[in-house]
Amino acid sequence: MSQTLPRQVADPPAAPEPRWPAVIAVVAVALLYLALPASMSVGPNWLVPGIILLLAGGTIVTHYRDYHQANHILGHVLSSVLTLFMIWSLVLLVRALPAHKESPLRLLESAASLWVTNVLVFALWYWRLDGGGPYRRDLRAGHETGAFLFPQMTHDGEAGWEATEEGECWSPRFVDYLFLAFNTSTAFSPTDTPVLSRWAKVMSMIQSTISLAVVVILAARAVNIL
Repeated sequence: MSQTLPRQVADPPAAPEPRWPAVIAVVAVALLYLALPASMSVGPNWLVPGIILLLAGGTIVTHYRDYHQANHILGHVLSSVLTLFMIWSLVLLVRALPAHKESPLRLLESAASLWVTNVLVFALWYWRLDGGGPYRRDLRAGHETGAFLFPQMTHDGEAGWEATEEGECWSPRFVDYLFLAFNTSTAFSPTDTPVLSRWAKVMSMIQSTISLAVVVILAARAVNIL
């Protein structure tokens, strides 16, 4: 007499990741651009923040209406626009140094703003790209593979997952990518999270280069002030 084996049911996906931390990061970048002096702004002061907030609004609408493909495209466009404007402002900052159009204190404030912007922009990139993006990560019960090897992915247990306090399998959230981006800008390399994918290694090198350039500018202006 044959015995029917119980059917194994996969763990259901965890609750969808909230999007408000990423939205706050985008708004913060818009405000940082708004605070830049006119000599380092691309067009009128309101132009860049207006474009950023318009695209961010589009990602919010498409997310809540479940237009996942449109949300995916708009998210990449938004991150690309943020990166382009950041690099452009950095070039204008470097050009402003010998021109002496801005006070040393204003230059220091602008360099610090661009450093923070660099952290937020690349945190958004990592969050958008790793594991297919937040929507695809929401469909999986846990995070087994990706562009980054988070410490939680190396713990013993089924599929190497660490359960959260709510009993769900662990999956990275925006704050994990923000922590990764902050460490990359501060130490010029990842700390506790190795980078596995080639695209992630290239982006980490770009982020470290931008951060190093800003830190050199900050140090140079500080020496001149002293």
